[in-house]
Amino acid sequence: MNVEASLARPATPGDFPAILALNLASEALLSPMDFARLRTLHEAAACHRVALDPATGAVAAFLLAFREGSNYDSPNYRWFSERYDCFLYVDRIAVAEGARGAGLGGALYRDLFAQARRAAVPRIVCEYYSVPLNKASQRFHAQHGFEEVGTQWLPERDKQVSYLVAPA
Repeated sequence: MNVEASLARPATPGDFPAILALNLASEALLSPMDFARLRTLHEAAACHRVALDPATGAVAAFLLAFREGSNYDSPNYRWFSERYDCFLYVDRIAVAEGARGAGLGGALYRDLFAQARRAAVPRIVCEYYSVPLNKASQRFHAQHGFEEVGTQWLPERDKQVSYLVAPA
């Protein structure tokens, strides 16, 4: 099955309820997001994609990413902005619990890397929580060639993030 061709596509406002449900289910590992915030992020995103469950055709994963120079208020995005002049920042990726291991997250990342190469963006950047440790994200990002370039404590979230970079 070619997940990229048959199951991944650009996100639309019609997908917002499913995206919000996925975000809520993973909120301990992501930032909270309501409809208004999602609409704002969607409009500013360089890449907002969904992947569909092959059995049901329902949205089972999403990825939201921004280019440098975006008007985005995330402290993690700002950390990368202060250090890199050209990048594609993965704000969040979430996969429905029942669809994990089906390759949807990997398909979204392969699509993102291809988009970065087409746009001559040299690197993909992101972060995951290292305290408390998100082992699944740590493994997933290592499999996609990401390496740690820094860490930061986020006192307002009482968490530490590991900042990662991968060549596009």
